[in-house]
Amino acid sequence: MKEVQIIDTDPDSILTFGVCGYKNTKHEELRRKIKWFEDRFKEGMKIKVLYSEKDGTQGMLEYIPGEYCWRPVKASGYMFIHCIFVGFKKEYKGKGYASLMIDECLKEAEKQKMKGIAVVCRKGPFMAGSEFFLKNGFEVVDIAGPDFMLLVKKFDVNLSDPKFKGSWNEKAAQYGKGLTIIRSDQCPYSVKNVQAMVETAERIFNLKPRVIDLKDCREAQESPCPFGLFCIIYNGEVISHHPISNTRFINIMSKILE
Repeated sequence: MKEVQIIDTDPDSILTFGVCGYKNTKHEELRRKIKWFEDRFKEGMKIKVLYSEKDGTQGMLEYIPGEYCWRPVKASGYMFIHCIFVGFKKEYKGKGYASLMIDECLKEAEKQKMKGIAVVCRKGPFMAGSEFFLKNGFEVVDIAGPDFMLLVKKFDVNLSDPKFKGSWNEKAAQYGKGLTIIRSDQCPYSVKNVQAMVETAERIFNLKPRVIDLKDCREAQESPCPFGLFCIIYNGEVISHHPISNTRFINIMSKILE
């Protein structure tokens, strides 16, 4: 066995390697993520892990055909990367492992005769930055506030580009007055945080939030936030574009309501 391998998982084998640091099904976060993966697997989703014989799972790459992606983009015909991560231990960072995983995704996209690979990046937290992808031959083809970028690596420069769906303000306004939290089981970290924020909203701010669990990619693609998988809306405006802690939620709401 090589010291480091890239392993293709499925809903049955993913527990062997864990997801986002979770390995025990006593965690509701992991159970929900595995069920979510099981449903997406039928749509062509792949989760590849970077596995070290010495240190276990040290990276993950999640991707899916663009028509089924959970971001508000038009990316039909492209393979779409949801997330990429390398290095629970720092010695696995900067060794080219992330590029190796991208190469695996490129091979699969080419095999399926797709247009290339697309991904949403941002300067802010909770998503990969653009620098890594730009170094690997991607280019920025669209942007969205506050700091999101849509990048693509095409097999033919003459092919059409993917695009953000846009109309963010209009989509957010449709949720009207009050507090709305939109979330997805794609990200296990949001489960406990959302539960805590709901309790905080009721106890501290006397607000009864509406929690929307995204059921499928169509709902995610109509998100009022470029992140797609999570956002918090208050009185028709997005106040958080990514998963946050309960403490951060208190700080945001306290400033809004002061």
